[in-house]
Amino acid sequence: MTTTHTGGAGRVLVLNSGSSSLKYQLLDMRERVRLATGLVERIGEETSRLVHTPSAGGGGPRERTGRIADHEQALKAAAEELAADGLGLDSPELVAIGHRVVHGGLKFSEPTVITDEVLAEIERLVPVAPLHNPANITGIRTAQALRPDLPQVAVFDTAFHTTMPEHAARYAIDVETADAHRIRRYGFHGTSHAYVSRRTAELLGRPVADVNVIVLHLGNGASASAVAGGRCVETSMGLTPLEGLVMGTRSGDIDPAVTFHLKRVAGMSVDEIDVLLNKKSGLVGLCGDNDMREIRRRVDEGDDRAALAFDIYVHRLKKYIGAYSAVLGRVDAVVFTAGVGENAAPVREAALAGLEGFGLAVDADLNAVRSGEPRLISPADARVAVAVVPTDEELEIAGQTFALVHN
Repeated sequence: MTTTHTGGAGRVLVLNSGSSSLKYQLLDMRERVRLATGLVERIGEETSRLVHTPSAGGGGPRERTGRIADHEQALKAAAEELAADGLGLDSPELVAIGHRVVHGGLKFSEPTVITDEVLAEIERLVPVAPLHNPANITGIRTAQALRPDLPQVAVFDTAFHTTMPEHAARYAIDVETADAHRIRRYGFHGTSHAYVSRRTAELLGRPVADVNVIVLHLGNGASASAVAGGRCVETSMGLTPLEGLVMGTRSGDIDPAVTFHLKRVAGMSVDEIDVLLNKKSGLVGLCGDNDMREIRRRVDEGDDRAALAFDIYVHRLKKYIGAYSAVLGRVDAVVFTAGVGENAAPVREAALAGLEGFGLAVDADLNAVRSGEPRLISPADARVAVAVVPTDEELEIAGQTFALVHN
């Protein structure tokens, strides 16, 4: 493991590079405070837009528009905004750049200083993450060019799930074929599941090693995990982020033969089926909306399609809560996180309704409270705690990055 002595410095820049976007956050890990956040979107278009928000002392968000040709220009523009706040990337306070990398396969089970060999392996994983890893690689190379003297650290979405036992990670297909093409359950949202499961143990006042948690990360993308003593033993997403829960635009679990049927009967190409299942399914496919707030508004107005979409979404959640309760044997907490999980009280209530036999219940008054803080929403005498824990993937990435380079 490579380490770098950082002395009293402690700033970490976190980058999350998409195909046409760049999200960034600058954090001071000595104080565990966020110094600035930003988003560059529509990179490569005439309508590119950068929104930069200093956390303190710099006023409100600042916006600039106009073509930003590529990720190099995007990062330079972000650096200019940071410098305007006295947070320039040339500062000796900056000790590392942490990159969210979606797919690390089986090779990367922990944060890793990026070398040529590491970057080559991330590139080799592109076939199993064609939408994500290329953009992550672009972000890494851009940052390396800007600050070649700094350690660049990859923090992998899949890493937290590498502790799954083989019987959970393997699909029941021919072993030689699976191994030749790296086909297995990898899981995603790992930084969120790691952060939230650890924060849940803190909320309960118990050591991580003593707590079994079901984590429900419910955003536009959604995933569940079963975490036993801080180690993931099962997760809902698989080879790709398509498997598992009903999501905003993804179908989640589906009979694989549906794809054969669509090709043979509907004459759809593989690419068309890919778009259907990833971008035109889930909530948007069921009712035309993928915003849970809008769906709930429609449900309250008596919209049957929205009500069915909501019921299907909740039914899938219940199936996973029940299944993961069986996998864990003992559940100490069920925890909701991410945009829907943190903010949609009706989803939390509906997902646990009827599960009193599992020791699960929601206190209606506690569930209705809106807060940015971790909190319990179960009755005081509940056998299993139910919690809402806001996720912070950037803080998790920064923390893992700082721990790796700081000595």
